[in-house]
Amino acid sequence: MPIQTLATRITVACALLLAGAAQAQVQVQDAWVRATVPQQKATGAFMRLTAAQDTRLVSASSPVAGVTEVHEMKLVDNVMQMRAVPTLDLPAGQAVDLKPGGYHIMLLDLKQPVAQGASVPLTLVFEGKDGKRQTQELQAPVRALGAAAPAAGHGKHGGH
Repeated sequence: MPIQTLATRITVACALLLAGAAQAQVQVQDAWVRATVPQQKATGAFMRLTAAQDTRLVSASSPVAGVTEVHEMKLVDNVMQMRAVPTLDLPAGQAVDLKPGGYHIMLLDLKQPVAQGASVPLTLVFEGKDGKRQTQELQAPVRALGAAAPAAGHGKHGGH
C-alpha cells in the first residue's frame, strides 16, 4: 500500500475517532444504588450527570431489575408524587443530580435483594441533539438503606 494511501486512512480514522469522542459525552459521578431489605421489589439509583453538549438521558437498564425507568419526584399540592419521565434533559456543561427526592433511576421488579457492599451494573443511553445515541456502562456501589446522597464531588467516579 502506498504511503500516501496509508497516511490518508490514518488521518480519516483519527478524524472519525475524534468526531465520535466529541458527541454527547456524559460524565457520570458518584453513582450509587440504595440497598434493599428482603422481599423489597424496587430501589433507586442515584448519580451526577454532566454532558459536554446538550444531551438527554433516554433510558436506563440493569440486569438486576425487570424494569428500569427514569423517575421524577416532586411536591404537588403538598403531596409528594413520583412518575416516570420519557427523557431527562442534560444541558451542556451543567451538572444534573439524580438524587433521593428528585430525579433518579428506579429499578423495579428486582430479581433479588440488593445488598450493601455489592455493585449493580447499569446501562445508560444518552441521545444528542443530532439524534445519535451513546450507551454508557457503569458499576454502581450499593449503599446502606438509610444512605443519603454523597457530598458533591466526593465518592467514586465511574463511567467517564
